[in-house]
Amino acid sequence: MAEIAPLDRTDLRLLALLQREGRAANTDIAAQVNLSPSACLRRIQRLEAAGVIAGYSARVEPKAVGLGLQAFVRVQLEKHGQTSIDHFGDSVQAWDEVVACYALTGDMDYLLHVVVQDLEHFSQFLLDKLLNASGVADVNSSFVLRAVKTFGGLPLPKG
Repeated sequence: MAEIAPLDRTDLRLLALLQREGRAANTDIAAQVNLSPSACLRRIQRLEAAGVIAGYSARVEPKAVGLGLQAFVRVQLEKHGQTSIDHFGDSVQAWDEVVACYALTGDMDYLLHVVVQDLEHFSQFLLDKLLNASGVADVNSSFVLRAVKTFGGLPLPKG
């Protein structure tokens, strides 16, 4: 990650706009943040090079691609040594069903966001992968009934 000067108001407006409309044309973005297209492009490239913009992606509707069940799974490990933590982290990286994994404070060690086709697929994931992972002591699952709010970008300061 390259060194970057503190983000100014224009940088923050660019980031907020890109979080909402990542496919907008540079000329449209430039007009909305009151920059010339070339100055806008230079700023975006600087933010990319510095690692402030980590990448671009499309948000895919899970049900539209046959993924109708989401769950949040809390995991507790038997041991908390570096070897156990590394092994669990390596396992999670290999599981396509896990779209996000967070290490937590409190009574559980990890929170997994799991997206699968249906309850049968979740059962297979749980029995064949998660519960077979060495070092897992306890698992607690909660199924998503409906999404009230999903990730819509970071709450950036107004600048």
